Amino acid sequence: MNYRRLGSTGLRISRLGLGCGNFGGIGSAPAFFGMGETEAQACDLMDRAYDAGINFFDTANAYGGGRSEAYIGRWLKTKGPAVRQQLLISSKVFNPVGPGVNDRGLSRRHILQQVDESLGRLQTDRLHMYLIHEPDPETPLDETLRALEDVVRAGKVLYVGASNIEAWRLARGLWISDKAGWCRFDWVQNSFSLLDRAPEREIFPLCADQGIGFTAFSPLAGGWLAGRYRSAQAYPEGSRMTLRPEPYRHLEREAVFRGLDRLADEARARGTGMAALALAWVLHHPRVDAAIVGPRNAAQLDDALQSTAVELCAGDPRQLAALFEN
Repeated sequence: MNYRRLGSTGLRISRLGLGCGNFGGIGSAPAFFGMGETEAQACDLMDRAYDAGINFFDTANAYGGGRSEAYIGRWLKTKGPAVRQQLLISSKVFNPVGPGVNDRGLSRRHILQQVDESLGRLQTDRLHMYLIHEPDPETPLDETLRALEDVVRAGKVLYVGASNIEAWRLARGLWISDKAGWCRFDWVQNSFSLLDRAPEREIFPLCADQGIGFTAFSPLAGGWLAGRYRSAQAYPEGSRMTLRPEPYRHLEREAVFRGLDRLADEARARGTGMAALALAWVLHHPRVDAAIVGPRNAAQLDDALQSTAVELCAGDPRQLAALFEN
C-alpha cells in the first residue's frame, strides 16, 4: 500500500480508504437500516483492509442509522490500542439522525451534539477526520465553521473537510476561516470517476491553488465501472441499481455501455480487472490523495487493492477517459 499526505496537512493516508457506508444499512437511507453488511461481515472486511495497509476508514453518523460507527467501535475495541493508534477514522455530519426538526443539518447545535454521539459509538475520544456530509443552505456557513473550530479546539476533531461541496462554497468557506482565524477545510471529498469528471472543472484548480486535499468517493460510479451492469441485461439482485438507482439513472445510455465494453477490453489487454483499471485512473490524477472504496465482500476488496499495482503511462489517462467521450 502506498501513502500520501492529505493536502497540505502532515497526515499521511493510504491511497485507498475503506468506505463503511454499507455497514448495517445502505448509506443513510432509513428504508435500508439493518440491511447491508452484518457486523460479522463488516469485521471481516475491516480485518482484511487493515491487513492490506489501508489506514483510514470512512463512515458517517447516519450510515445504517449509527450501526456503521457502532460496528467500527466494537471492532476497534477487540483490536486493542496497537491498531487504534495506527488507524484513522473519518466520519461525517449532516443527514437526518432522528425525527426532530433539529436532528439534521449543520447548525452549531447539531454538530456539537453529533460529534459526541459519533465518539460514543466509535468508543474513542477523538475523530481524526471529520466532514460536513453536504452543504446546508439553511445554516449560515460561518455558524458551521465556528462550530467546527470549537470541536477542533476541544480536541475532539483533528482535521475537517467538506463533502459534496461546490467550488464557490468551498472558496467562501476558506475566506471565512482565514478572516476569522478559524480552522479551514483541509480536504474535499467529492465524487470522481471516469463517469463523473466534474471536479476537473473548478474543484481541482481551487484545491491546487489553496493546498486543499481531495479524496474521491464513488470512484467506480456505484459499480458501473466494475462491470456489474450491461446493456439489455437485468441488474444483479442487491446491486446499487436495484436498491438506490437514482444517482446513476443518467448512466443508462448506450454510449456509456459502449464505453464500458471498451474499458473491459482495455483491462483484459493489460491483464487486470475493470475495477482495478478504473481505480488506477482515479489514483493517477495528481490532485487525488485517495479513493474511497466500498467493497461488499472480500473479492471486491481484492479487486480494489489491485489498482495500487496498476501502472499507467503518460498517455494512458487521456486514452481511458476518451473511452466515454463519444
